[in-house]
Amino acid sequence: MPGWREMLPGDPLPWLLETDPAVADYPFGFGEKPSSSWFKLGYPIGYVTDVLQNLEVLAALGQAQDRRLANALKLVVSKQDRQGRWPMEYSYSGKTWADIEKRGQPSKWVTLRALRVLGASYPEQG
Repeated sequence: MPGWREMLPGDPLPWLLETDPAVADYPFGFGEKPSSSWFKLGYPIGYVTDVLQNLEVLAALGQAQDRRLANALKLVVSKQDRQGRWPMEYSYSGKTWADIEKRGQPSKWVTLRALRVLGASYPEQG
């Protein structure tokens, strides 16, 4: 049985890498710019995604060290606090059965997501 990547109609990597995720000027069917939520890191990922999810996918595809991701990685690093944590910037609190974490507070889930991406992007600093 083929893996999920073999089932895709063509290679998604050129499309994912041709646009800087930190700018996110992807084609939009509903407007001229991305939702501001794209630049807010959160958890869980649901119907609203963020730049970090794009980086997670590219890391899973073995592309975490691609130089074209440098701006997006800088964006993620810029959101880290002095204690090495990332805040919950977008939350589904009040929209799900249980609230995960509070918006604006350090988030163990966003921190985990960011550290996974940065670890794949900069393995020499591991």
